[in-house]
Amino acid sequence: MKIEQNPPREKWVELLKRPQTTVDDLEQTVDDVFDQINNRGDQAVKKYTELFDGVTLTDLEVGKKSIEASVDKVSQQLRSAIDVAYENIKAFHAAQKRSPVEIETMPGVKCRMEFRPIQKVGLYIPGGTAPLFSSILMLAIPAKLAGCQEIILCTPPQKDQEVHPAMLYAAKKCGVDKIFTLGGIQAIGAMTFGTETVPKVYKILGPGNRFVTAAKQRATKHNVSIDMPAGPSELMLAVDDSAHADYVAADALSQAEHGVDSQIVIVSNSNAFLEDVDQAIQQQIKDLPRKDIAEKAIENSAFIVLDDEDEMIAMINQYAPEHLIIATRFNDKLSKAIINAGSVFVGNLAAESIGDYASGTNHTLPTNGFARQYSGVNLSSFQKSVTFQEIDKNGLQNIGRSVEEMAAAEELFAHKNAVRIRLNDLDKNGK
Repeated sequence: MKIEQNPPREKWVELLKRPQTTVDDLEQTVDDVFDQINNRGDQAVKKYTELFDGVTLTDLEVGKKSIEASVDKVSQQLRSAIDVAYENIKAFHAAQKRSPVEIETMPGVKCRMEFRPIQKVGLYIPGGTAPLFSSILMLAIPAKLAGCQEIILCTPPQKDQEVHPAMLYAAKKCGVDKIFTLGGIQAIGAMTFGTETVPKVYKILGPGNRFVTAAKQRATKHNVSIDMPAGPSELMLAVDDSAHADYVAADALSQAEHGVDSQIVIVSNSNAFLEDVDQAIQQQIKDLPRKDIAEKAIENSAFIVLDDEDEMIAMINQYAPEHLIIATRFNDKLSKAIINAGSVFVGNLAAESIGDYASGTNHTLPTNGFARQYSGVNLSSFQKSVTFQEIDKNGLQNIGRSVEEMAAAEELFAHKNAVRIRLNDLDKNGK
């Protein structure tokens, strides 16, 4: 791995360039599939599942018997592990509940903001190369805590039309209402428009490949919101020689095995330490079952030496990583200076995979630099705020003249009149 030595800022953009993730070439395909689903419902969904996934579906929805039977198909050890993660994730997200905000902005004018659940949400869980039951926990737990009335889940079918038992167990534990064996564009389309079997939802959340990403972005044109733009997973590590080279290498590879378009950026003030990390990566990668994937991902990655701590901070905030690991002698300084990051892991023992599974924080995070303006999924992702105002006689008299003046200045005289009529009534009837 080539190590960049104190690159000037004008070189950072090129150095930190992510793998190409455009979905523009998929727009026509998504539009065609969406049109078919909108017009033909289940028939189109089954057609595209056979075309794209090679699976001929008889039933779209997973039956209750299959869900109940999943418990016995999951080992006790795995059930216990899922249970631990469930409790931690639930505890952290429950702590995010917000109280209503209420204030009397002037005498007689009371304003408040309350939080309401999004009634119908759709969760998309990939299932192509691995059964990502952890993503079910990350999405369904806050959805349930937020009070969503209908939580549905779509995940691609296996060749036998089944869903991995661990995914069914996690979904059942989290209180998912309905599970459908649907993947890709057709799953997003079904949740966008609704079919004879699949309910229409108001918001779609969850990770996915280029096709899912393109479909989610298109869904926003049909009055469905999404959690965030998504792209390949990424990890940045800010380390010095107080870190452990083996730990850093293991974290880098844990991200690299996600996919060939994953990216790892390691920034350090020590060239010698980065060389040790490179050697550790070469040693550990030999034994990985997903070695071929990890090797290609490492090619997208960068090793960078920055002697100046403030330059390191600036580079982190410019890159805006999905995941950030900090393992240095100045962790506190770095942590306080981070503005743009999805989730931060502080200290030598904070492996990124702990956050992926069980610490309690959410692993559905903004990628591709979107951490500059997006948060990761949290309780508020499943809620919306509603504001209220209550005006009494005193309030109307205090604020009315100001509203009239502003409305007249904007030449919106019906607005002015709505206040003037009320004030006139107060004048007639006495204060």
